Amino acid sequence: MEIRKRTLFKISMSLIALFLMWKAYLNYDNKVLSVSPNLEEISGIEFDKDGNLWAINDSGNSTEIHHIDTLGHIKRSINITNAKNIDWEDLTQDDFGHFFIGDFGNNNNKRKDLTIYKIENPIDLKTSETEAEIIRFKFIDQDLHNTNDSIKNFDLEAFVFYKGRLYLFTKNRTKPFDGFTNLYSMEDYASNQKARRVSRFKTCQAGKYQCWITSAAMSPNRKTLALLGSNKIWVFKNWKGDDFFSGDLTEIDLGLITQKEAITFYNDSLVVIADEKFKGIGGNLYRYVIK
Repeated sequence: MEIRKRTLFKISMSLIALFLMWKAYLNYDNKVLSVSPNLEEISGIEFDKDGNLWAINDSGNSTEIHHIDTLGHIKRSINITNAKNIDWEDLTQDDFGHFFIGDFGNNNNKRKDLTIYKIENPIDLKTSETEAEIIRFKFIDQDLHNTNDSIKNFDLEAFVFYKGRLYLFTKNRTKPFDGFTNLYSMEDYASNQKARRVSRFKTCQAGKYQCWITSAAMSPNRKTLALLGSNKIWVFKNWKGDDFFSGDLTEIDLGLITQKEAITFYNDSLVVIADEKFKGIGGNLYRYVIK
């Protein structure tokens, strides 16, 4: 009986190893390139109107947006002189090509200075510096003094532009974890605002590292929304009004869990994803086709 148990254990471990190898293959078979070591904390990516890829780093890094070339090197950087990088988390752009930088990471759910910086499309900027329009906001239903773990769903790492407004997707930190991301809407111009809640969606309940939202992207034709997690993309189409979660849902398995922090569309069916480098893993760009 003991020999049989050991044999079954070895078989189980072999199957687990094969499963993990398959998951890793899903991830790295789609790898395009590794990015510059200066972008190890990459947290947002976006293509400009000429097809150039731009990226930002998250908290504690510079107030620069970086152009990544086809080898993963930084080709050019533009400093935003009136900005701070408290916790930059995502990039998006409007129909005119203006870029929005989300300085709204809120791990402890207590920030009172959530900010979005709006700049010209980087391809139109001829110098290495620019100033941004500043959009300040908070969630309309957030109690900034409440430390109750069960309602900690005001962290933020994902947003998109859609039909003249900005849409925000929360990164859930509830305890116990309930799996919901909340959708909020706000204006896209410089002002002090309160983001209003539109809807919510339950990604999954397996645990925060598999189910929370780390970035978002809208296709150029504005018909497909992609939400990114550590090992999944949630894709929505055919929604009603501005409730994206009312649409048809498809889940894409990305394989092994890495610290995936950024997603953008290259065209209406191809997305590019970036992960941060963590303990020697990641620091890459990947591409996936949204079928």
